[in-house]
Amino acid sequence: MAEPTGPSSAGAGPGSAEVDACCLEIQRNYDVIPTVICSMCCLFGIIYCFFGYRCFKAVMFLSGLIFGSIIIFLLCHKEHVLDTQLSVEASAGIGLGIGLLCGLVTMLVRSVGLFMTGLLLGLLLALAALLVTHQFYTLTTVWVPLGTLLGTGMLFAVLTLQWQKLFTMLSTAVFGAAIMTVCADYFVEMLVLATHVYECLRLTPGPPLCWYSWVILGIWPALSLIGVLVQWKLTDDSFSHTEVVISRRQKRVQLMRIREKDAKKRQQAELSPKSAGQTDGHRYFP
Repeated sequence: MAEPTGPSSAGAGPGSAEVDACCLEIQRNYDVIPTVICSMCCLFGIIYCFFGYRCFKAVMFLSGLIFGSIIIFLLCHKEHVLDTQLSVEASAGIGLGIGLLCGLVTMLVRSVGLFMTGLLLGLLLALAALLVTHQFYTLTTVWVPLGTLLGTGMLFAVLTLQWQKLFTMLSTAVFGAAIMTVCADYFVEMLVLATHVYECLRLTPGPPLCWYSWVILGIWPALSLIGVLVQWKLTDDSFSHTEVVISRRQKRVQLMRIREKDAKKRQQAELSPKSAGQTDGHRYFP
């Protein structure tokens, strides 16, 4: 994967330290695999942002897949497993396999999927709050961002279980907009914004963001708002994930009733010739 590179300073003279880094040209070195992955993620982000609630089952599966894959990949890649350092490919394979299992669980068990969806919303909102706070105040302990992320994530997970439709729309719109923002950051400035956010979480001081980084970051709330409005307009009161479950149960009940009626008709049809034969036998052979 191409390393995120900032603005190019090649050819700068002795006074290059005084040159504004935002005015320099950005070096863009795209690799095939990261570009394809980023393009696919952008497509998923569009589906999440604008059709998240409509594709309820698919969103539940993708939420568990993405969350489980990222967590397991980071654990396997950063930590030693059985006293050995796993390669990136091995860590990605393990993360993808466990992510598939998490996706199946979140898709089949609706409460787990809703909890995961609310957790993602809380983590993203806490991340945005920490990023804004970092511009005015530098935190001194890592427990503050960690506690903020976990506390906000758990709060919105519980709220999503209580008000499922509203917070599912909010979560899918915000998460889809975040994915598209990261993709735009990759194609424009090679993940400079994502690197800055990671350094903020690590409490590592870094260079300030340029104006175009703030423009890219502004895509996130704008797309989130548009996504919520589009989803609310599309779903209005004509679609609900609970009604889909109820309608399926009603179809099963109706199918069982139809089968019971058919079985009763067959029994009556089989009994009628037998009863007619018995009456005829009593008539001719008294």
